[in-house]
Amino acid sequence: MSRPFISEKIFAFAHRSLLSTATALLFLGAMCFSCEQQAAESSESSEPAASENLVKGRNPVIWADVPDVSMIRVGDNYYMSSTTMHMSPGVPVMKSNNLVNWKLVNYAYDTLADIDALALRNGQKSYGRGSWASCLRYHEGKFYLSTFSGTTNKTYIFVTEDIENGPWETISFAPSYHDHSIFFDDDGKIYMIWGGGELRMVELREDLSGVKEGTERVLIENASAPSGSDIMLPAEGSQLFKVNGKYYLYNISWPRNDMRTVIVHRADQITGPYEGKVVLKDRGIAQGGLVDTPDGEWYSYLFRDYGAVGRIPYLAPTKWVDGWPVIGMDGAVPDTLNIMGAPQDLSGIVASDEFDREEGEADLPLEWQWNHNPLNDYWSLDQRPGYLRLINDRVDTSFLRTRNTLTQRTYGPVSSASVALDVSQLKNGDVAGLGALQLNYGYVGVEKKEDDLRIVMVNGTGGEFEEIESIDLENETVYFKISMDFRDLTDKAYFYYSLDGESWERIGNELQMRYTLPHFMGYRFALFSYATKEPGGIADFDWFRTSSKI
Repeated sequence: MSRPFISEKIFAFAHRSLLSTATALLFLGAMCFSCEQQAAESSESSEPAASENLVKGRNPVIWADVPDVSMIRVGDNYYMSSTTMHMSPGVPVMKSNNLVNWKLVNYAYDTLADIDALALRNGQKSYGRGSWASCLRYHEGKFYLSTFSGTTNKTYIFVTEDIENGPWETISFAPSYHDHSIFFDDDGKIYMIWGGGELRMVELREDLSGVKEGTERVLIENASAPSGSDIMLPAEGSQLFKVNGKYYLYNISWPRNDMRTVIVHRADQITGPYEGKVVLKDRGIAQGGLVDTPDGEWYSYLFRDYGAVGRIPYLAPTKWVDGWPVIGMDGAVPDTLNIMGAPQDLSGIVASDEFDREEGEADLPLEWQWNHNPLNDYWSLDQRPGYLRLINDRVDTSFLRTRNTLTQRTYGPVSSASVALDVSQLKNGDVAGLGALQLNYGYVGVEKKEDDLRIVMVNGTGGEFEEIESIDLENETVYFKISMDFRDLTDKAYFYYSLDGESWERIGNELQMRYTLPHFMGYRFALFSYATKEPGGIADFDWFRTSSKI
């Protein structure tokens, strides 16, 4: 993760003191992308197309919020896990057969735990927390996906023989090991390395149920040292690999007034001693690890902070020189990769949904995630076939507090999402619509007040509610759209409504989107409904459609 390994009180201070600095550095480290190149699309599967349609891969490999990636190859297939924190289901798993075309295939869990913070109960919330950076490994026929949570203060290991279909066995124990790497050594011992700045190591029990007593030790006292002495983010994000008999530990650090940096330490024994060096400093692209191809090529997988869209994954060719990984070309991560694949799009990561289900189909495709834990008795695709029904379970105070908000990633360089919404069963005080979810949120929706309906656009910059514009509504069906521009860190969202689904009108003002540390996630398109007077109101969404145009 890109958050320091610090206490909650210190972290709260870090939010206030470092946010402006971090934002400035992100902007200084940003690079202008070619809109035309990034907008290349295919409506087909994320698997490569016929040979005559293959093109060279490009960076970022996914222009959407897919941070803290951990990757493995099993045979000819690659699998990648990522972070989605307070979202449910959690710890997404993606698959590729060429490293550039990816699609979601599973999650490690449906819900992490039934506690107030994860369920938005009793004034508690888990924005920016939940589960953090995962580590994905394959060992003796089984897949191991480990993660940790500051919300539950536990470390989790999920185990399965079938990563695409499950089921998963869940193992958990205290404490919560920050940004850890799980490692299965050749002698049968299992280790976990974690921490920030000072990196520590423990040996796990054979059944993974916890730590062997007396095995904790300091592995590297100051893992940040290769990147300097004035460090804003101490070395973290550990991922350990063994190549040609040597151990290689990837970490990220962030020198003050500089950019995010990749550090690698190596040793002949897992216990050390380790020697380290900076192996990449390029536009803040950092944190990840190593993966090889069946024909012996090597790549480093990393990610880059890119404003409001979130943290987007990159792939860098990697060569071995004098026993060290040399990342990229001439010290930089290339924009174009010598990997042939289908034209890259987000069809395996985001998807339109007409909410029509055939028998045997999943209720919700993998592209959807709930904001915090869902209440399954208060949403349905069966009560009104062809519609997603959200039922208000309680009285809430704001868009950020409501439960059963259904989300998908936004994506670059530009993207938009639209919905059709039936508001005939809203109750007085209800609000429902389409939102741009982050701390600095915005939404366009319908509010029912004194038996009258009106369209409203709300700008929630800084988490504070401000109604910008309202329009009386006579229709029971209304259409909403949000368009987002992430080109060159523009990070602006625009809000629209329609009475017929064809002719669109701007409403309210533009939202200046900002990636904030309290939410620590790229913006999400969000379908929502909440009550301010009494529960029981119903919002019926007929469809959700996403587009790479604005």
